[in-house]
Amino acid sequence: GKLGRYPPWPGKIVNPPKDLKKPRGKKCFFVKFFGTEDHAWIKVEQLKPYHAHKEEMIKINKGKRFQQAVDAVEEFLRKTKGKDQASSHNSSEEKNRRNSSEERGKQSAGEEKRKASLSEGKLKKGTGEGKKRVSSVSSERGSKSPLKRAQDQSPRKRGRPPKDEKDLTIPESSTVKRVMTGTVAGFKWPPSVSEPVKDSDPHFHHFLLSQTEKPAVCYQAITKKLKVCEEETGSTSIQAADSTAVNGSITPTDKKIGFLGLGLMGSGIVSNLLKMGHTVTVWNRTAEKCDLFIQEGARLGRTPAEVVSTCDITFACVSDPKAAKDLVLGPSGVLQGIRPGKCYVDMSTVDADTVTELAQVIVSRGGRFLEAPVSGNQQLSNDGMLVILAAGDRGLYEDCSSCFQAMGKTSFFLGEVGNAAKMMLIVNMVQGSFMATIAEGLTLAQVTGQSQQTLLDILNQGQLASIFLDQKCQNILQGNFKPDFYLKYIQKDLRLAIALGDSVNHPTPMAAAANEVYKRAKALDQSDNDMSAVYRAYIH
Repeated sequence: GKLGRYPPWPGKIVNPPKDLKKPRGKKCFFVKFFGTEDHAWIKVEQLKPYHAHKEEMIKINKGKRFQQAVDAVEEFLRKTKGKDQASSHNSSEEKNRRNSSEERGKQSAGEEKRKASLSEGKLKKGTGEGKKRVSSVSSERGSKSPLKRAQDQSPRKRGRPPKDEKDLTIPESSTVKRVMTGTVAGFKWPPSVSEPVKDSDPHFHHFLLSQTEKPAVCYQAITKKLKVCEEETGSTSIQAADSTAVNGSITPTDKKIGFLGLGLMGSGIVSNLLKMGHTVTVWNRTAEKCDLFIQEGARLGRTPAEVVSTCDITFACVSDPKAAKDLVLGPSGVLQGIRPGKCYVDMSTVDADTVTELAQVIVSRGGRFLEAPVSGNQQLSNDGMLVILAAGDRGLYEDCSSCFQAMGKTSFFLGEVGNAAKMMLIVNMVQGSFMATIAEGLTLAQVTGQSQQTLLDILNQGQLASIFLDQKCQNILQGNFKPDFYLKYIQKDLRLAIALGDSVNHPTPMAAAANEVYKRAKALDQSDNDMSAVYRAYIH
């Protein structure tokens, strides 16, 4: 239960709130962790100078949020160094004050060793602290709010960062004295981190995955302008885009965008494309769904073929393989609008065979094709926080950059067509199976006389804690099954994932069992409810 069991985490020493007392009998500092909203009293022996230990840091912890925190440290140091240089002409009084009463964020090992020995009493309160909170989400480790966690005097549960990267505070105090890390485990930071492009969305990350001859793969972060880093054969490295420039903005592409399919996911995507200044033409099978977006500035397309012929890049997001094929191959379909240079991006979650067939017919007409299924739900779509899994035409992926930044928080390029479909089905297989397990546990608790709310509270305090777990349990406890992700679609994804396993003779017994429960829920008329309505399949 001690902090030392958790991975090291970069932070900075700050003044504690006035009403927060220092723990007795412990020589410790009040630390704000980079990339999170966590605070904690940390024992002095658990603090290590950042620069002196930077190179031995991250071998074990390669998590994206951790790397974002390190990026935040580097950005903070760049800003601090810039301020130091800008203020080098200050008066001798200021110089004396700095030398006598403040620790400075300098980068020599000697300075770090000196600073590590300074007492808390020499810290002076910083200004401009706690700059901008991008957004706030309830704690995934239970019902404690970040404030309550900061006021708790025990550091046990605060050594870990929250799992949600939306819960992000970038402190920017000009008088912070020392950047440090918690208990150090050995690891190494990637040799080069690309500088952020000024007009890119600071909270959006691109990743390129390239298969090598060896099993290892290479992820590289790229900025909005998508300057691809050279990759080392057989190496594995992750570079997270800088997430500290909170004033970044998206420059929309000047290409004309088309969008086909305004369902739970498509509606949020189109709304965000419009908000970010894209020119969008929309089409939906039931035309009345287009009305709202016409009011928001979208243009109306009469048929899929018309949308494709009048737009440079056309996205589609429909329900299943049959709908995806009909949209392309049917009367007045996408294919009829394709001519050399036209671009088609299919965001539907389908099987690899379907998407490969569609890619072939599009390319045969001189078009360019990208598959880009998304991981998320209606809420994440509305918030522009989807995870995009792309594969196919790499140049088209780059051309879609501003669109992906508008609709998502992260984009992965996975290579050749079919890879994204397979990966998406695996992701949703895991999610669907987990949802069924949650429902099974809640119903077993009920029939054995246990409190379902207490079960949720226990889970929220353990390692399974997540936004997904909490939201789906709340749906069940409240009897609210308004769709955030249709039950019929998660069952479809399970079915396709099982077929994927069949195609390579790989067993998927967990997914198969979960699929049967969803099929029962569909028989109980739960298809158009949220996936959490699988709970009703367990009620006798």
